[in-house]
Amino acid sequence: MLRITSTAFAPDEPIPARFTCDGPGLSPPLAWTSVPEGARSLALIVDDPDAPDPAAPRRTWVHWLLYNLPPSVASLAEGAGNAPPAAGAREGLNDSDELGYGGPCPPIGRHRYYFRLYALDTVLADLGDKARRSHLDAAMEGHVLGSAVLMGTYARPGSP
Repeated sequence: MLRITSTAFAPDEPIPARFTCDGPGLSPPLAWTSVPEGARSLALIVDDPDAPDPAAPRRTWVHWLLYNLPPSVASLAEGAGNAPPAAGAREGLNDSDELGYGGPCPPIGRHRYYFRLYALDTVLADLGDKARRSHLDAAMEGHVLGSAVLMGTYARPGSP
């Protein structure tokens, strides 16, 4: 069974400020094991389902979209999401309209951040530099061999 971990934080535990807007905003180190047989690529989506938005109260804020990672890649180093992707991988836009990792920066309260890794039976077509989560979700449909989730939390200092 596919599994994703980080040496920076344990599952369901706080994400250190180093990986947020209250620090340098680096992407945390990530590693995974047990990629399913037949996987041809991996995709990573980092999101926050607790993001408030008056126009869409149940909005999920996307912090990072990465796809077409080769299945031979078993980890991403700290800060990998703050540089152009390596190994033929591609990125889509996060909800700050930027490529790459956008660290947690909740306006109020403690939020949950999900690092979702997907093993796919195909290499996806290039979705372009303006691809959003909806594009990636549609491209992955019917191609997911397995998935894993790592959740961490973050609240800004002094936040209620």
